[in-house]
Amino acid sequence: MRAMALERPSPIEEDPLRELELPTPTPAAGEVLVQVEVCGVCRTDLHLAEGDLAPRRPRVVPGHEVVGRVVAHGPGAGRLAQGERVGVAWLHRACGDCRFCRRDAENLCLAPRFTGWDADGGYAEFLRVPEAFAYPLPEELPARELAPLLCAGIIGYRAYLRSGVPPGGRLGLWGFGGSAHITIQVAVHHGCEVYVFSREEGHRGLARELGASWVGGSFDPPPEPLDGAILFAPAGELVPPALEALDRGAALAVAGIHLSDVPPLDYARHLFQERELRSVSANTREDGRRLLALAREIPLRTHTRAYPLSQANAALADLKHDRIRGAAVLEVRP
Repeated sequence: MRAMALERPSPIEEDPLRELELPTPTPAAGEVLVQVEVCGVCRTDLHLAEGDLAPRRPRVVPGHEVVGRVVAHGPGAGRLAQGERVGVAWLHRACGDCRFCRRDAENLCLAPRFTGWDADGGYAEFLRVPEAFAYPLPEELPARELAPLLCAGIIGYRAYLRSGVPPGGRLGLWGFGGSAHITIQVAVHHGCEVYVFSREEGHRGLARELGASWVGGSFDPPPEPLDGAILFAPAGELVPPALEALDRGAALAVAGIHLSDVPPLDYARHLFQERELRSVSANTREDGRRLLALAREIPLRTHTRAYPLSQANAALADLKHDRIRGAAVLEVRP
């Protein structure tokens, strides 16, 4: 099968992903083999390719926003039908036995495995996944519109919950890429006023189209104090202004797996009066199910730019340099 694999991390401009012919995987017990239609391009893939996120093994295949079809079953698998459309997300497997899994917090599992990091992901024609961690997907939407929901959507939804913003409250979003352009639709659906902070005019325009109440630069103060906020940009220098923009008792959720260093915080300006700084760690399968249900209810619409599989490096470079309006996807099977 064709795959884009990471030989050695390096700046994305040096094309660290190489197109290879790899053996088609065989599903093990409890797994299904998925033929990939489309795989979304996530900033986590960029962090992996450039080494901000250390590869767990050599020649790993990135990608964890996968839409495809079940083409084979391992022993004991059978919940998903042959040919059924499914999604594969970041959480590849949780142990099910640790203290976090037992309290329904599998995103904090002590022995997790992640798609495109521990296990080969969707920058390939096929991948295998535990059947219990695959999501049934609707047939009526194009695969390229569904793909960003599998990480950008799910993680954005968990970050939205972690921000603690109430229905009808004021939500701030720092960075307006693939995840934020989905999260704003969830927030507007719940009656929130959304304040978007972005340095890119193209992203600001999309924010306005999707219902932002106010749009400004990354360091601009909002016109009103915020009831919750999410930092999507992997820029630690944005933490202090985001905290300073919060109202009393409000929280800032940091949605990325990687963040550059955070400058020193001033307790009185940034944290006093019960302001909170919270991280977001992976997701649970329940987060995924709820987001996909909301996607139908709202309905969510994703803005995508498609690339062929062989252009994965170019897609990641465009993501790095903020040249994508919405989300990028790799079309693996035309």
